[in-house]
Amino acid sequence: QVQLVESGGGLVQPGGSLRLSCAASGFNLEHYAIGWFRQAPGKKREGVSYISGSDGSTYYADSVKGRFTISRDDAKNTVYLQMNSLKPEDTAIYYCAGTIGKRDLLMGWAYDYWGQGTQVTVSS
Repeated sequence: QVQLVESGGGLVQPGGSLRLSCAASGFNLEHYAIGWFRQAPGKKREGVSYISGSDGSTYYADSVKGRFTISRDDAKNTVYLQMNSLKPEDTAIYYCAGTIGKRDLLMGWAYDYWGQGTQVTVSS
């Protein structure tokens, strides 16, 4: 059974850091593009970052560039999202998603598998 499970969310003060994990089971992450998306209350889902399955290239939305880093550990079948210098506007539910595709990787509809989400709250 194909499954993605996020973890690592929580409550952090502005300027703090969190590392989200996306652990896969039932398929080998190595060949898949993995994206991170977030959705805040009352807002549309936003593509935050992705790492491609073909060459490991990465992409970041302007809103997180320079603060977030995506990486993968193929031995652990896990993708990480290191989030530094967190801001209140980063508060959202964060989801990871997987696809064998190579195009439109910041668009949610391009992904076949989704995790259940993990809450990130940035507040003092």
